[in-house]
Amino acid sequence: MVRSAALRWFAERMWQIAGLPAHPLLVHAVVVLVPLAALMVVVGSVWPAARRRLGVLTPLVAAVALVFVPLAKEAGEALERQVPESAVLEAHTELGDQLLPWAVGLFLVAAAQWVWFRLRARRSADEGRRGRARVGSLVLAVVAVTVAVGTTVSVVQVGDSGARAVWQGEAGTGGQ
Repeated sequence: MVRSAALRWFAERMWQIAGLPAHPLLVHAVVVLVPLAALMVVVGSVWPAARRRLGVLTPLVAAVALVFVPLAKEAGEALERQVPESAVLEAHTELGDQLLPWAVGLFLVAAAQWVWFRLRARRSADEGRRGRARVGSLVLAVVAVTVAVGTTVSVVQVGDSGARAVWQGEAGTGGQ
């Protein structure tokens, strides 16, 4: 009984920073890092000089962004248990659940892109390999742009629904 109460107390405070919910703070990392990683992936797909300069930084930013997504989600679920239920909050929660697969995809594309162009730069390119390498690069670019756009759209949808959940409450109606 005492152990259960202690665990409950710890679980409630684990997702707090200085007594405040951690979710809004963690969300800011997601809102900045995920679109930044998506932009880096797209730029790396279409601009070889930028890709060379960004190097391993692109998959590293995507990895850090990926780490923050489930942290923000877990902190959000802890916050959700402390606030009244609403349809807007439920919509936000459902959209938030959809972001993790996109973030995983973005990281995988960023890592694949870095590996692909690194290996390609090391190989001697005869005519047959050059053609296949161009096709592979084009396919990778199409996948990268698709995943980057999908991930960014997902972040915008989650963020918009979260803002609506916060600001459409009694305090945020503004007399509407």
